[in-house]
Amino acid sequence: MDKHIVVPGDFLSDNVKKAGDGTYVSEGKVYSNLYGLASEKEKIRVVSLSGKYIPQGGDLIVGTVSEITFSNWIMDIKSPYEGLLNVSEYPRRIDSSDMVKYLDVGSSVLVMVKNVSRSMKVELTMRNNRLKPITSGRIVLVSAVKVPRMIGRNGSMISLLKKQTNCNIVVGQNGVIWITGKDRDIDKAIEAIRIIENEAHIDGLTDRISGFLKGNVEKEPETAKPEVSEILDELLD
Repeated sequence: MDKHIVVPGDFLSDNVKKAGDGTYVSEGKVYSNLYGLASEKEKIRVVSLSGKYIPQGGDLIVGTVSEITFSNWIMDIKSPYEGLLNVSEYPRRIDSSDMVKYLDVGSSVLVMVKNVSRSMKVELTMRNNRLKPITSGRIVLVSAVKVPRMIGRNGSMISLLKKQTNCNIVVGQNGVIWITGKDRDIDKAIEAIRIIENEAHIDGLTDRISGFLKGNVEKEPETAKPEVSEILDELLD
């Protein structure tokens, strides 16, 4: 399969075993789940070109309550789709009439995507020890397509950031990052995150970030701007 741009719902293959990241299977066929660039090696993958987060089951994300209904907190999850956190998915049993006492409009919460239906109804859960309301620290937003670079191969980049800033950093798959620590350490972590976001296409970025955090890098290196085709090739490797 040659690299080509697809939109959600585009047919990709009759072989469900080839379904990879950014795809979904329906009635024995593989379709695109994203607006992005499709390619095929062992699996068919679609890399997002829009920067919008498309939720998938099991994703760890940060959501913000935008509305409260009788039994659901409706959340902005930085996606074209809203997230629904049912009162039954809160870590403790509470009455619907008391929901606002626990999470009010504007509350930010570390949640997990429990399920995504074919119609893109996104169900969330907090039934895990690490899932909780966010009551301290700061939140930083980045493009969802930059999340893999923020985490790094085998978690190398996020481990580096945590170690050298003394901060606890949680990177949501939706591009919402939660940072806790001392104010000056958080400031340093945010500076590093912005460098990663702006230079995600540059080789040797981990070394550059390490040098920056140690105070060995004062300004951005002068590098030639890569061609769009080079960036796309790197994303699909």
